[in-house]
Amino acid sequence: MLRKNGRAGFIWLARIIFYRSLCIRMKKTVNIETNAHTPKKSAQARFALVMLALACLLALSLALNLLVGSVGMSPSRVLSLLGDGFRALMDKAPLPSSDAEILFGIRLPRLLLASILGGSLAVSGFLLQAFFRNPIAGPFVLGISSGAKMIVGVTMIFLAGSITLSPAALIASAFIGSLLVTALVLLFSQKVRNMELLLVVGIMVGYICSAVTDIAITFASEQDIVNLKYWSMGNFSGKGWEHVRTAALVCFPAVCASFLLSKPMGAYALGEGYARSMGVRIRPFRLALILLSSLLSACVTALAGPISFVGIAVPHITRSLLKSSRPVFVIPAVFLCGAVFCLVCDLIARTVFAPTELNIGTVTSVFGAPVVIYMMLMRRHRAEG
Repeated sequence: MLRKNGRAGFIWLARIIFYRSLCIRMKKTVNIETNAHTPKKSAQARFALVMLALACLLALSLALNLLVGSVGMSPSRVLSLLGDGFRALMDKAPLPSSDAEILFGIRLPRLLLASILGGSLAVSGFLLQAFFRNPIAGPFVLGISSGAKMIVGVTMIFLAGSITLSPAALIASAFIGSLLVTALVLLFSQKVRNMELLLVVGIMVGYICSAVTDIAITFASEQDIVNLKYWSMGNFSGKGWEHVRTAALVCFPAVCASFLLSKPMGAYALGEGYARSMGVRIRPFRLALILLSSLLSACVTALAGPISFVGIAVPHITRSLLKSSRPVFVIPAVFLCGAVFCLVCDLIARTVFAPTELNIGTVTSVFGAPVVIYMMLMRRHRAEG
């Protein structure tokens, strides 16, 4: 009897220990799952907050660019002109006043073009950074913008008299120049593993392209020299609705295609081996990154001239705001941030020394170059630490 009771007690004790360990294990599993989802929810909440803030800044920048200029307009006047202007456009009637012509013929195309091209240039820089897995890569620093400038310059000098150079033709020539320099940089990247040295190579390639452009200018007419110099300084002025339409048709599909590559980009950032294990076909994926980045950079260079440091500084600012490098978060935010950045820089270029207008590349360099310097110093500090 005593042995029976002892055996039963032992069985009950074993059951208690088993169920207790099972409860502890289930509790740990729940805690792990909760901790795994908490950062994800936190990142999503931060992304929503950053996107909301950038959307508000974009709306504010658009409003300021509409209101401020050589002809000042009140908010009520702008709203009235927008209503009258859109009604006139719907009825295919002439614009009702000179203020409406300023608003619809100058300011609206300019600010829309600055928004589209600024966001596209920032996305182009982010794609290059994803390709090289380095935050210092960018179309201007690697000489890609200079290659686009070279081919566009040669096209403007030698073909302007024989064919009509539409915005699409300029984009095509800039795309060819971007691809040529990108192929050259990729060739050097196989031999040069140090990113700082690769940046020096990109800068030297940019100087070579600028030298070729200067040689071509010696054979140009005075009018071509004036046009090329005005374009090569970088600006959004003098652009019409045809430029806005062309930029939208080229840039929006390219940005959407870049967003569709967010998941492969996230896997690629963890290494080629991991990306392959996740089913990413590395060669077509890398080719898609280069083509999309070159197309976006070429569109910006063809329509507004070379604009410096946006492709490096804006992705870094965006990642700092998001505290995340996930492409699915960064690509939409970097487009909005690039649009805001270029709108603010264009507003400064137009107004700070009015009526004299600065080149947009000058203003973006003033604000973008310190960010790049800070990034390089931080990289060196982390490497030494």
